[in-house]
Amino acid sequence: MRKGKDAIMRLLGKGEPVPYRQMLKALNVSRHERGRLDDMLDYLVETGEIAKLPGRIYTVAGAGDTLRGKLSTHRDGYGFVMPEDGGEDLFVPARYLTEYMNGDTVEAQVVSTRRDGKREGRILALVQRGVTEIVGRFEAVGKGGRVIPDDPKLGRDLFVTPGPAGGALKAKDGQIVLAAITSYPVGARPLEGRIIEVLGEANDPEVEVLTVIKKYELPHVFDEKVMAEAEQQPQQVTEEAIQGRVDLRQRQTVTIDGETARDFDDAVSVAREGDKIRLWVSIADVSHYVAEGSRLDTEAYLRGTSVYFPDRCIPMLPEQLSNGICSLNPQVDRLTMTAEMLFDSDGARVDQKFYTSVIKSAARLTYTTVKKVLVDQDAEAIETNRHLVADLKVMEELSLRLNAVRKGRGSIDFDLPEPQIILDLQGETTAIVRAERNLAHRIIEEFMLAANEAVAHFLETTPVPSLYRIHENPDPAKLQDLSEFVFGFGYIMKVVDEKVSPVALQKLLAEVIGKPEERLINEVLLRCMKQARYSAENLGHFGLAASSYTHFTSPIRRYPDLVVHRILKRVLSGKMKQADKDRLEARLPETGLHTSKRERVAMEAEREMVDLKKMQFMRDKIGEEYDGYITGVAPFGLFVELVDLFVEGMVPVATLPQDYYVHLEKSHALVGERSRAMYRIADKIRVKVAAVNEPRKQVEFALIGTLEKRPIEPVADVRNAYQRIPIKGKRPKPKRR
Repeated sequence: MRKGKDAIMRLLGKGEPVPYRQMLKALNVSRHERGRLDDMLDYLVETGEIAKLPGRIYTVAGAGDTLRGKLSTHRDGYGFVMPEDGGEDLFVPARYLTEYMNGDTVEAQVVSTRRDGKREGRILALVQRGVTEIVGRFEAVGKGGRVIPDDPKLGRDLFVTPGPAGGALKAKDGQIVLAAITSYPVGARPLEGRIIEVLGEANDPEVEVLTVIKKYELPHVFDEKVMAEAEQQPQQVTEEAIQGRVDLRQRQTVTIDGETARDFDDAVSVAREGDKIRLWVSIADVSHYVAEGSRLDTEAYLRGTSVYFPDRCIPMLPEQLSNGICSLNPQVDRLTMTAEMLFDSDGARVDQKFYTSVIKSAARLTYTTVKKVLVDQDAEAIETNRHLVADLKVMEELSLRLNAVRKGRGSIDFDLPEPQIILDLQGETTAIVRAERNLAHRIIEEFMLAANEAVAHFLETTPVPSLYRIHENPDPAKLQDLSEFVFGFGYIMKVVDEKVSPVALQKLLAEVIGKPEERLINEVLLRCMKQARYSAENLGHFGLAASSYTHFTSPIRRYPDLVVHRILKRVLSGKMKQADKDRLEARLPETGLHTSKRERVAMEAEREMVDLKKMQFMRDKIGEEYDGYITGVAPFGLFVELVDLFVEGMVPVATLPQDYYVHLEKSHALVGERSRAMYRIADKIRVKVAAVNEPRKQVEFALIGTLEKRPIEPVADVRNAYQRIPIKGKRPKPKRR
C-alpha cells in the first residue's frame, strides 16, 4: 500500500470521483491494511479536505454540492442548514460551528451522504449574520458581566465589556436586558456586546412579553406618523363612501366570533332558495382605508400579520382601524367586500359574484351562543335570539353540505386539541384547558373556506396575477417512510410517482378511527405534511384538496388578504391594465416570501409565549403524577404531552431504565437492546414532574410506567443501522458501517 494522506490526495486530485473499491486497487491496499485506509478517509472527511458521496465514492473538497441557507443550531452544538431553494436540510456537526450562530445565512458544502439519503456537510462561508441583538438574563461579574441568552439555540453567553462602554452599570444582577453584539466569536475570542436596554425583572409578566417581542423583533409600537395617518380615518361611514356599493344593510347579517374577540372582519348571511342555499360572506373593506404605499400600508406590510398572545394582541393595524372603522361591529354601517355564492343541494357552488358593499351587522354572536341554540337547544338562548334561529339552522345545513363536498374530494382534517391559557389579572396562569371547537366554529370555518376558494378560482380564471395560499405535496421520502410504517399495522397507502392523493390519506385516517394506533398514525402523518405558505404561483392546496385557494377573509390581521382585496377590486372595477399586471408579476413573489416569513415568526413567538405560560404553571407541580402521550422520540429522550394539561416536557433518555437504547427513526421509537422495552410516539405513559428548567424553558418528567403495550420491533436486525445510546456503563464499539 502506498500509505498516507498524500497518496489519497494525489489520487483524488486527478479530478474524477473515486469509488472505494477502485481506490483499494489503485493504492494497492491489502486486506489487512483496509482499516488504516478507512481511518485516514474518515479523518479527511471530518476535516473537510475530501467529501464522501453516496455509494462510498470519494472526491476532493469543493467538488461536492454547495448550497446557501439559514443555519438552525441545537442547544447541544450541532445544526442544520435549511436551503433557500428548498429540499432536505443539511446536517452540520458541532465541530464546524464554533464561529457561527443560530439564524446565520451561510454557504455550505455537502461532505458526505448516508445510505438513507441524509446529507452531512460543513460551512464554507458566512453570508449574513442572523442575530445582531440578544435578549437574556444579566449576571454581574466585577465591573462587567455576561448575558445568558433567552434563546438556548444560541449556545453561548455574551460577555459585556466592563464599565460604561458595555452598559453593565445600567443593569442589576438577574435582570432581563437587551444587548447589542459588538464582536462575534472567532477562534478563542468569545461573543461580546453591550447592554442597550434593561427590560426589567425576570418574573414580571410584562417583561416576559417584552422578552419575546425583542427576541423575535416584533414591531409592537406604531410611530407618530403612522398613528397620525390612522387618526385621520373617519370613525363613521360617510354617504360619499357608500356611493356605488351594493346595499346589504337590510339583509340579516351576523358576526360569529370568540368571546374575547374585538376585531370582527367577517360577517355572514344566508337565504334558502328552493333546495339551494345562497351565502353572503362580507369582509371588512380594509383597502378603502389603507391606501397602497401609505405609511399605514408600509407598516402593515412590515408586520405581515397580527400576533396573538394569551393576554393581548399585537395588531397589524392601529386600533382606530382594527377595532374601529374596519371592524364589523353590530348596528353600525360598515364598508365591506362581499362574496355571494349559491350552492345546490349537494353543496356544489353553482353561482358566484363579488362586489363592494355596505352592511349593518344585526348581531355580534359568539361561538358559545350559537352552540347553545343549535346543539344544546337552550331555551333561554333560543328565546333571546329567536329572530336569528331560522337563519342559524340554514347555516348549519349549508355547512354540513360544504363539509361533505370537501371530504368527498379528499380534504384532510386534523381535529387536534389545542390548549387555552387562563390568566388572572396579574397575568399568571391559573389553568390550561382544551380550547372548545364546536359546531359554530365549523360553520364559520366552512363559510370562510368557501369564500377563499371562490375568490381564488375567480382570479385564476380571469386571469390576473394574484397571491395564493398553497400547500405542496408531502416530501416523497417521508411519504415512502409513512407507507412502510402503516403497512406494519396492516394498512395500505399507495405512493405513485412519489406522490399520494389526499383521498388516500383521508381514507387512511378514516380507517384508523377508534383503533389503538389512531393517535400514532395521525401524529406520524402530520409530520409528513409541508407547511402552507403564500406564493404568486398557484400550486394548489394539498391539505384542502383544492386546485386553487387564497386568503381573502381576514384583511384586518393578515396582509396577504389585503393584497387580494386590492387585486379583486381592481378587476371588478375594470381598472386592471397590463401595466398593473406587470407590476404585480414583479412584486408578488417577494410579497409571498415576506408574508410567509412573517407568519412563521408570529407562530414561533406565539408558541413560545404559550410554552412559557405552561412552564410557569408547572412550577408548583413538582412530584405530581400525570398520564401523557409520547409526542416525539429522539436519541436523547422522549417528548411527552400531558393528557389533561396539554403541557409538553421531556423524559431524558438517561432517566429511562438502564439499557442500551436503539433509536428507530422510521418507527419513531426507542427500543432497549437488552430489555426489548419499546417507547414509541403516541404511546400512553405515566410520568412524574421531576423539574422545571426555566433557562431551557423545559419541563422535565420522570417515567413511572407505560399504560399501553406495543409489539416489539426486531431490534437485532436493525442494530447496525441506527445510533445506539448507552445509558450507563461503557459503550460497546459500534461496527463499521
